[in-house]
Amino acid sequence: MTSTRGATLFALALLAPALIYILSIVAYPLVDTVILSFTNAALRPDYDFVGWANYQRIFGAGNFTEVIIRTFIWTFFSVSIKMIIGMAGAVLLNAAIPGQAVFRILTMPPWIVPMAIGIFMWGWMYNGQFGMISGLLQNFGILSRPFPFLAYGNSAFWATIVTDVWIGVPMVTIYFLASMQSIPRDLYEAAWTDGAGRFYRFRRITLPLMVPAILTMSLLSLISTFNSFDIIWILTQGGPSNQTTTMIIDTYKTAIGSYRYGEGAARAVVICIFVSLFCIVYFRAVRRLQQGEAK
Repeated sequence: MTSTRGATLFALALLAPALIYILSIVAYPLVDTVILSFTNAALRPDYDFVGWANYQRIFGAGNFTEVIIRTFIWTFFSVSIKMIIGMAGAVLLNAAIPGQAVFRILTMPPWIVPMAIGIFMWGWMYNGQFGMISGLLQNFGILSRPFPFLAYGNSAFWATIVTDVWIGVPMVTIYFLASMQSIPRDLYEAAWTDGAGRFYRFRRITLPLMVPAILTMSLLSLISTFNSFDIIWILTQGGPSNQTTTMIIDTYKTAIGSYRYGEGAARAVVICIFVSLFCIVYFRAVRRLQQGEAK
């Protein structure tokens, strides 16, 4: 009993730093945000509890529903494109081609370059008068005059998606590449001996064995994209006419821009709920996958 109790206390002592970190850095701010969301906290020092008034206000306004829909559309296209390009890039980088190491290095700059600098670079490229994209399209005869991509709602929306994809693809590619290289080569050699083609080997060997990696990267990219702030804020600040305003941008404008901290906290809680739902779906998918492998 003494030995067991000592081992338990020793284990708790080892876990104590992590537990203190979680309680102080994660749990306390989360609980404080939830409490704040039920108040009318603003710039003044005193505030009162208002119950569900903040949630009723934000869901009663039609623009917040539009913001939620826009956020899901923005996240869906961004994550989907990153997964497709990342998978294609991983397949190419995993192939035995000359200069393979050089191509692997060239995938890293979007990830290595500081995000703010990369976003500012894209902002200049989207500029109608001096931007490279508008200039190239005019030279090829696609555009007849300069086109400011960030000045119109639809083009700005897709411009932010392209920028997010550019920043996120290297991580997805490297992660998928590492997953592919962990697949035993014997499986490919056996399939090749049996006459299986490249596409058949990819569909029957690579993809099934990469499902856990795809699920994990999809969740990480989903959470990161759903909460992406820097890209949209630096490029458009949610404009023009709020056409690129996502939930995280709307929360920042409400809490920091308008000093409505209670209502901003309510919007942050809604974001936390959505992200938690994403995690629940992910863990259920992983559990089903593990149960299927066990059978």
